[in-house]
Amino acid sequence: MTTIEKLLVELTDCDFKEKLEVNKPKSWLKSVSAFANERGGRLIFGMADDKTVVGLADIKHDIDIISKQIKEKITPLPTVDFQAFQTEDGRDILVVEVIAGNETPYFYSADSNLIAFVRIGSDSQPAPPNRLRELVMKGKNLSFDALSTEYKVDDLTFTMFDATFKKEKKQILTKNDYISFGLCTPDGTLVNAGLMFSDECPLLQSRVFCTHWNGLDKSGGSDDAIDDKEFDGDLISQLLKSHDFIKMNSKVRWKKMSDHRVDKPDYAYRAVFEALANSLMHRNYDVVGSEVHVDMYDDRLEIYSPGGMPDGTLIQERDIRDVPSTRRNPIIAEIFHRLDYVERRGSGFKKILSATADLYGYTEAYAPEFKSTSTAFHVIFKNMNYNLHGNTGQDTGQDTGQDYRMNALLNYCEIARTRKEMQEFIGISSREYFNKSLLVPLLEFGQLKMTIPDKPSSRNQRYIKA
Repeated sequence: MTTIEKLLVELTDCDFKEKLEVNKPKSWLKSVSAFANERGGRLIFGMADDKTVVGLADIKHDIDIISKQIKEKITPLPTVDFQAFQTEDGRDILVVEVIAGNETPYFYSADSNLIAFVRIGSDSQPAPPNRLRELVMKGKNLSFDALSTEYKVDDLTFTMFDATFKKEKKQILTKNDYISFGLCTPDGTLVNAGLMFSDECPLLQSRVFCTHWNGLDKSGGSDDAIDDKEFDGDLISQLLKSHDFIKMNSKVRWKKMSDHRVDKPDYAYRAVFEALANSLMHRNYDVVGSEVHVDMYDDRLEIYSPGGMPDGTLIQERDIRDVPSTRRNPIIAEIFHRLDYVERRGSGFKKILSATADLYGYTEAYAPEFKSTSTAFHVIFKNMNYNLHGNTGQDTGQDTGQDYRMNALLNYCEIARTRKEMQEFIGISSREYFNKSLLVPLLEFGQLKMTIPDKPSSRNQRYIKA
């Protein structure tokens, strides 16, 4: 393998330029800005986009011009390395490697204007406002969750937060613990992370919207929603309630084997929990008017969180098993790690994949999908009990339905309940769907019985566990 061929194999994020455009420096300086602002990259001069070697006429002269333009028009000055290569037939190629910087944002300056560029896919484009704010905080070694607020610890309550640490870690928290966790300063001033773990979190964008849609898409609008909930308040409650919503709106079937029973849940709930936790601790809270969305369909579960990859890359273009941990909100991430809500740093994606792969009947067709843009991140789980190659989603053979919600209802009906009470308890607004999916099956299975069996439609009818 020649030196040039080896170079091309090793290239990651890069731009190819047939020649140095002296009169249009912005055409390549914007990539210098973008690479420095994110995870670095390379400019290859003397090579076309199709990787055809064109060569440079005077490589030393080009290096001088590039160095001068970077010094004059990129601020602060990024770290740049030059490497010259020559093909076997004598044509020169120049590789300009731009190192990811710590003094972000790196601006391109022209005509008294300062523009910070970022990579969006394979292009260098002006940073949108929320991404620019992130770059400013990164340059100051700050994160959104570490920014100070106008609130004091004594202004808010932390009932859920304190109770969770007492239950899970056998630890009774004091003000010193809040300081050591980074939730407040020594004088008791809360940072944003402190607000988000308080019972009355005042940040409107810190919410989760959960919806169970009837079908494969949202085409029916709000009338086609089987169940929906909005969760706000502290992050722990948002995480646990969102996970409960998913479990309450999915099923665990089982299959009889020769000497045992195999559970067949729609989703790997540990993987779903990991994805939910990641969506809360890695989302971009700087985008006001946004929230995490959980959308359940017949064939899949989608979790959306605001904010793409922190380094500007697209997750679908990365090796999902080799993505280093970049914590957008390190204080929140550390709290979740202390509570054992998430795996060690950098292993979340692998945990989601491996937990799903452990499910009975798993094939590659059911592997979770990860997608991102510059402003959003999506995790998509396939329903293991939905026929991906058909449209019925029905079980075959000895498969039997066992609904998580059925168990909850049966426990609730240890004393006689009305249909309305049961429906409100389980959180399903549609009477037709409640009757079809829960009430009638429980009656047919003999697990629930009527208090007035001779008059099924009686206004005084109650239902009790058999």
